[in-house]
Amino acid sequence: MKISRVWLQKFFDDELPNAIALGDALTFHAFEIESIEDEILDVKVTANRGHDCLCHRGIAKELSAILNVKMSRDDLAQAPILEPVTSSVSVDIKEKDLCPRYVACHIRGVKVGPSPQWLRERLESLGQKSINNVVDATNYVMFHIGQPLHAFDAGKLSDRDGKYAIAVRKGKKDERMVALDGKEYLLSDSMLVIADGHTDMPIGIAGVKGGAPAAITEETQDIIIESANFYGVSVRKTSQMLKLRTDASSRFEQILSPELVSYAMHAVVDTILELAGGEVVGYVDEYPQPQAPRSVSVSLEKLNRVLGTQLRIEDIEDAFTRLRFAFSREGEQFTVFAPFERLDLVIAEDLIEEVGRIIGYDTIPAVALSASRAHPQVNEHFYAAEEARENLIAQGYSEVVTSVFADKGDRVVANKVDGVRPYLRRTLIDGLKEAYEKNERTKTLLGLQKVRLFEIGVIWQKGDEITMLGSADEKGVREDRLEGKSASAYEKFPTSTATRYKPFSKYPFIVRDIAMWVPQSDQSFTEVIRIFGEYSQGLLQHVDLFDQFKKDDRISYAFHLVFQSLDRTLTDAEVNAIMNTISSAVAAKGFAVR
Repeated sequence: MKISRVWLQKFFDDELPNAIALGDALTFHAFEIESIEDEILDVKVTANRGHDCLCHRGIAKELSAILNVKMSRDDLAQAPILEPVTSSVSVDIKEKDLCPRYVACHIRGVKVGPSPQWLRERLESLGQKSINNVVDATNYVMFHIGQPLHAFDAGKLSDRDGKYAIAVRKGKKDERMVALDGKEYLLSDSMLVIADGHTDMPIGIAGVKGGAPAAITEETQDIIIESANFYGVSVRKTSQMLKLRTDASSRFEQILSPELVSYAMHAVVDTILELAGGEVVGYVDEYPQPQAPRSVSVSLEKLNRVLGTQLRIEDIEDAFTRLRFAFSREGEQFTVFAPFERLDLVIAEDLIEEVGRIIGYDTIPAVALSASRAHPQVNEHFYAAEEARENLIAQGYSEVVTSVFADKGDRVVANKVDGVRPYLRRTLIDGLKEAYEKNERTKTLLGLQKVRLFEIGVIWQKGDEITMLGSADEKGVREDRLEGKSASAYEKFPTSTATRYKPFSKYPFIVRDIAMWVPQSDQSFTEVIRIFGEYSQGLLQHVDLFDQFKKDDRISYAFHLVFQSLDRTLTDAEVNAIMNTISSAVAAKGFAVR
């Protein structure tokens, strides 16, 4: 989320620190900062705070608490009154679970035109293109307080006796709508759409994109403003199905408070009247089940125990006050009355986290954890898998992970990765067999005499997920069900010895042999290996000593040298030239190439 320091300053009378200092404050107390450029902070808002902090007001409130600086302006400080009520527009929410609230405002006599410079600069600083004063007003309020809005041209909607109707319904099979981006989208009955209530024509994809049939243009005179709350899961699924992600959908996906709707409507109407003129005919507010107030309690003892601190009552009260939480206290028990937009405050630990980050985790002393008195519980399937893994590795087997997708199976994948393997596998054998054959062909490159592989993975048979243990070696490929097994008391588990993965080259390798007589000494062998590496032009992938014998004061070594490139197919001529260079270097050391 891009946040403008200039925009943030509008919430405060006191001068804010520079953008770098603001970034540091947010990083250590709230959110990471992706980048800072030209007084614009790219804030990485965490998922649990997307409902209130994907806007300037949310970040301003965070900074107010972190810096302990009072906000002189807060658009959510006082509940707005949406009056007058009008009958010129009706709203019919047919899917109340997917649309908890819908507010419409009818405005007559607007004059659509270019936005003033201050508004263009605000939007362009965030990478947004200015469109016109009405549309820009809706985008401005969204970036300002976090609630997406939309404006319809009332003149393009049907009316009956001067009255308009808005319907919030599910899409219909094979229904289509041209959106504001000029593209036609195929709707479905799993999507929520906004429709003209008289003609049933779709005019918007709820929470995602407005429709071209009711787009605002310079000829627009009368408008209907939409400020609504849409169920985030539904919006996310619709956005994914249509491959259409917008600033609006990214906010609805985070689950917004339906209470925010009226604040945004009040703000956008004021902005439109200022920029485009017009007269408010009235509002209609469909809010079947208002959001219930929430309270969360925590004790001073629990807070200090979880944080490992010795905070006093005064410290907690100060943190809650800076966060602008309404709260009460009985003895050492605090009850916070959560602000309507803070949907993340649900349990005591949420309050503990708020106190911890405001006082600063860096101020909390580090204390070693006490030893656990209880024997740790070990998952039986995890233990069985670890035991099997260690045993097989000790026998020279290597673990592989093969694809869970297959040509055939009992369970079809809903969102296919490709059209080749549309099923979930019902056996490990096919994948293991393919892996064994590939490794058998390249065992020389790997320096292996035998290929031995195993896999621990899940298969799907007749609706059940089953963990299996499969293996592949010179005797064949087989699999068995991996049964759970309990760990013995205080049993030691080995530390992982996994090494960094190095990708294989997709190009063929070439093997050459070389044998030589050298003096019997450790230095001779080391010197030979050094020569191989120095004169192989970075193409030597593996050295295998396959034969050696002693005679008198000399020892004979015979090597397989495996050459391979990561970016091309090697030729015999290239490798022959390298071998000639290596042979000359070996001879120059006084070693006799056989």
